[in-house]
Amino acid sequence: MLKVALVDDHVLMRDALAKLINSLNGYTVLFCAGNGAQLREMLGSGNEPDLVLMDVMMPGMNGFETTAWLTTHYPDVKVIALSMQHDERAVIRMLRNGAKGYLLKDTDVDELKTAMYEVANKGIYMNDILYKNIVHSIAGNQQPTEEAEKQIALDMTEREKVFLRWLCTEKSYKEIAAEMYLSPRTIDGYRDALFDKLKVSSRVGLVLFAIRNELVQV
Repeated sequence: MLKVALVDDHVLMRDALAKLINSLNGYTVLFCAGNGAQLREMLGSGNEPDLVLMDVMMPGMNGFETTAWLTTHYPDVKVIALSMQHDERAVIRMLRNGAKGYLLKDTDVDELKTAMYEVANKGIYMNDILYKNIVHSIAGNQQPTEEAEKQIALDMTEREKVFLRWLCTEKSYKEIAAEMYLSPRTIDGYRDALFDKLKVSSRVGLVLFAIRNELVQV
């Protein structure tokens, strides 16, 4: 029986989600909290959930701050982010802070079940909407295998690795160019070359590559 905690400031949403999860085989809601500060108060010896469904935008201690705190203090607790909208920077920030999945709040029950199972058993889950934005679907343009991806990581130049680390922050491409003392056109060239190498089509895809291959600390 996997223990789940819900962190969301919308009471109706939180209560409905708790009722749904409690009706699923193999899951039980341990407790609910309205923000990160309440979650911290509720955690204690023997009271740690296996999974936390974390609202991103909350008053007080929001999902970004709470996920980072959980990753530091309770690294075995896995976080799935919940959001009303797909915002690339929010996705990157949640992943960077330790979230293992990112779901939109209008997801269906089957996808929620899949996400919880994948995160609990395999470590990470991305919903179909985000996945389609990350991976090219053009025929013959497939993602590299895990072995090929590891080789790409090994063969990367130090400059490319530095660029990837900056991508995992909230800085814009223009701000990254300034930090690396390069022109925006050169930065665009780095980005496009990595898109081509890794067969991804978004910044989130590059961040996932960096996290999977431990090129950035989470």
